[in-house]
Amino acid sequence: MPSDEPREPIIETPTHEPGREEPGNRALRLRVRQQEILAELGVTALKGTPFDDLLKEAVVLSAQGLEAEFCKVLEYIPAQNRLLMRAGVGWDEGLVGTASVGADLASPSGYALRTGKPVISNHLENEERFRTPELLAAHGVRRAINVILQGDGAPYGVLEVDSRSAGEFSERDIAFLQGAANILGMAIERQRQEEALKVALEHQQVLLQEINHRVKNSLQLVAGMLRLQAGDDPHLGQRLQEASSRIMAIGRAHDRLYRSPQVAKIEMSDYLSDICEDLKQVTPNCDVLFDASAQVFVNTDRAINSRACCDRIGHECRQARLSQWYARADSGPPRTRRRQRRSHLGPR
Repeated sequence: MPSDEPREPIIETPTHEPGREEPGNRALRLRVRQQEILAELGVTALKGTPFDDLLKEAVVLSAQGLEAEFCKVLEYIPAQNRLLMRAGVGWDEGLVGTASVGADLASPSGYALRTGKPVISNHLENEERFRTPELLAAHGVRRAINVILQGDGAPYGVLEVDSRSAGEFSERDIAFLQGAANILGMAIERQRQEEALKVALEHQQVLLQEINHRVKNSLQLVAGMLRLQAGDDPHLGQRLQEASSRIMAIGRAHDRLYRSPQVAKIEMSDYLSDICEDLKQVTPNCDVLFDASAQVFVNTDRAINSRACCDRIGHECRQARLSQWYARADSGPPRTRRRQRRSHLGPR
């Protein structure tokens, strides 16, 4: 993989005269266009464009910036020691996602990957430093330029631009192409972090589900044991029933906290609605109605206390009171109404 040595570009000896430069106006327009392309690609990346779409956009813009017919993003596949074409423009149909080149030092793209040094081959037909990949030969490519694609971690692969036309890539072209690769490198790192975060969240969700299951089972077991211990002693039975109600209240609060995006508070409307549903199940032939005018969030500790009180009410209802209320034909079904009182429900 890339060494810590200075990344001097590997450039084929130019064939033109040393003092000769590109025509001034054309060269200036090209460099200005390259800067515009880098700005455009940077904005696309900052918008959070999906990674595959960003790669497709990058290869098109990179080819335009170097006035070339071909461009490709090569992803390094360690198990095969090859570079797979993940995105490309100008290539025959069906090659993107399937075509690959060697990732060894004898390959121009492999050399760029291994050393981190940009590579320019302006005369592939006469190239003696590297072998010419069959993919390039089959498309009549005469010159190529490669730069490494890397985030903060391991190298991702190589960004390569190829051309059939005569001419030469220069060090100025390296600056442009490396700029495009750096933008992709930041997107690569962002994608890696998002994937790692997704895995961590999925792992946390599984753990929370397992913990919630175990906690509920444990609380139900303790509550059941307390009820069994009540025996025939009314006073002891009342105390143990209150303890059992509080334990079940904790279990209900835990379940709602587990399913809620908030941890410090519980929304009482749904909470009390669940309690009324429980009352309906244990009081046959009775309707228990619940009205809520608005949402109210209550601190978790207070919600547990409220749940314990409601469970106590439910216990009394099961003893006899609810059946007496329901026996009054003119009173209608029992109704529970929740109203917000800051002195009681609001946060202290």
